Amino acid sequence: MTQLKARWNGKSGKSYDYSVLNIDTGWKDLPGNYIFAKKGTSGWMAIYIGQTDSLKDRLPSHEKRICAVRNGATHIHAHVNQNGERARKNEEADLIKHHQPTCNDLLK
Repeated sequence: MTQLKARWNGKSGKSYDYSVLNIDTGWKDLPGNYIFAKKGTSGWMAIYIGQTDSLKDRLPSHEKRICAVRNGATHIHAHVNQNGERARKNEEADLIKHHQPTCNDLLK
């Protein structure tokens, strides 16, 4: 079975490719960026965007998970990003500034 993919654009114009996974997926102990998302009429909508040094440790008990689910999140879009914390945070900020997700504290 082919894994579903999604491309997210940041405010900078850069695009990022993510795998689309069920919200209850089991995660590997790898660093990455992730998006709690729901399907909208014109494609995926970001509910919460984040980054972590361990998808396995962060996602199952995420403090914004309840907010994301209450706002309709059904999937987590994720990709492994081993380019360091600075690169993950830059990607996270770029996406938040463009998509302004409901459950994030918005960046100006």
